[in-house]
Amino acid sequence: MSLSDREVMEELESWKGFGDALKAEDRELFTEMLRQCYEYIPSMHSKTSPFSAEALLMSILFMQHKMIARLTSEAEELRKKKEV
Repeated sequence: MSLSDREVMEELESWKGFGDALKAEDRELFTEMLRQCYEYIPSMHSKTSPFSAEALLMSILFMQHKMIARLTSEAEELRKKKEV
């Protein structure tokens, strides 16, 4: 059984209280992170588990991995330019 839109949306909404408890600057980052998770709702549907938080956390990990890969690539390009 895959997750429904409602289940995914409820899981995303359930984390807003955590964000509200953060300092303002951290809250903004957390809110943006959750907003970006909405892009992965179609992928979250494929998670066949009663624990919708796992799908949310996987999308967050994936976003972080993409960012790390992009920054690593940019750093490598800068390093090569510096060597020239």
